[in-house]
Order: sequence, then C-alpha cells, then structure tokens
Amino acid sequence: MNKESNVYTFVFATVMVVVVAVLLSFTAITLKPIQQKNIELERKQNILSSINIKTTTTDAEDKYNKFIVKLLIVDAKGNSIEGDALSINLEEEMNKPIDKRKLPLLEAKLDDGETYYIIPLRGKGLWGPIWGYLSLKDDLKTIYGVTFDHEGETPGLGAEISTLPFQKQFSGKLIFDNEGNFTSVTVEKSVKNLTEHQVDGISGGTITSKGVQKMLFDCLSGYLEYFKKHKKQ
Repeated sequence: MNKESNVYTFVFATVMVVVVAVLLSFTAITLKPIQQKNIELERKQNILSSINIKTTTTDAEDKYNKFIVKLLIVDAKGNSIEGDALSINLEEEMNKPIDKRKLPLLEAKLDDGETYYIIPLRGKGLWGPIWGYLSLKDDLKTIYGVTFDHEGETPGLGAEISTLPFQKQFSGKLIFDNEGNFTSVTVEKSVKNLTEHQVDGISGGTITSKGVQKMLFDCLSGYLEYFKKHKKQ
C-alpha cells in the first residue's frame, strides 16, 4: 500500500484509534480493583481516625479488623440488624424522609475495653459535598472524636474542616442537654464562652461551618430512637 496515499493514512489512523482504545479499556479494567481497594482502605482509615486510632496504608486493614467489632443497620424506630453497613449509599438515604432511612452504625472496642459508636456523616458545604465520621462514647451522648473531609471547599477557609485544630474541638462535646433533649453541636462564630454543645467556627468559612452544623444535626437525627433504646441511664 502506498504510504503517501489517503487510504493508507485513513487505515493507519483507524488502527491506531482501535489500539489505543483497547489499551485504555484494558488499563481501566486492570486498575479498577486496585482503585476500589484504595478507596476502601482510605474509608477504613477515616473510620479509625474518628476513634483516634492512627493508621498507615500498611496497618489500616489489621487495625480495622481489630477494633471494629460490629456493623449495624439502623432504622428510624431504633431497630438494628447486623449487616453490611458500609454498602449503604448514605447520600441516597439522607435524601429520603427520616422514617424511611436505613442508616449505618459501626461499633468499636478499643484496648481500654470501652465501646464506641461510629456514625457516618454526609452533607453539603459551600462548593460541594462534605462528609465524615463521628464517634460517641458508650453513653451515646458524648462525642469521642470526629473526622471531616470535603470535595472542593476553599483552601484556608472552608477546607479547614479537614484539619485537626477544627476537629479536635468536638471531643467531649455533648449532643443532648441535661434534660435529655437532642441539641446536636452547633458551629458558632465569635462566641467567647462556648457551651458543651458548641464549637468555634472557621473564620471566613461561615457557609461551610454551617454545612457541618446541618450535617451533624440531620445525620444524628436518624439515630435518636436507637440512642433512646440503648442509652445508659
């Protein structure tokens, strides 16, 4: 075939397109299990971070299997069953009426013998979704730890929700008042004397801060009946 002809050019270009398409498809199929494993590993690291367990990519799996002792699915009536809680699409569930939701709950037991309950979170920031995990002590009212992350909040402003200084404020805060009423935790701006139900907001990140506040309230609300049934008197 004449390499200078239009036919040769067309055939060559077609073959190259097919070859590249096959290679890209093969690469995508080959890498997908690895990518999925990395996503699952990162999620387990974030879960453990909410109970103040530090991990690396090499030990996260072992620590998760050691400390996470039970996976539960909870409904709005406070009923729970053991199941694959991590398979639940939290974004879809949060768009349902509260009485129709099936929510994930993880139970952890640490070396101190204490039990902690981990609640996945999903909400909206200024520029996109925000998410995280919140752990409660076994009194089901005291926050033990939190971890937050985001898709596209502004660096130095709303993105500060993913930093330790912001997250550490939540440790020890209460989601119920002395009368047992649900308060959640509010994210306040320029409050000098914060209560046990408040944390300090992010300067310049008001909308993201309020997004965290709403996320906490909305997500925790779905577990209230479960808390009532299992709360220590």
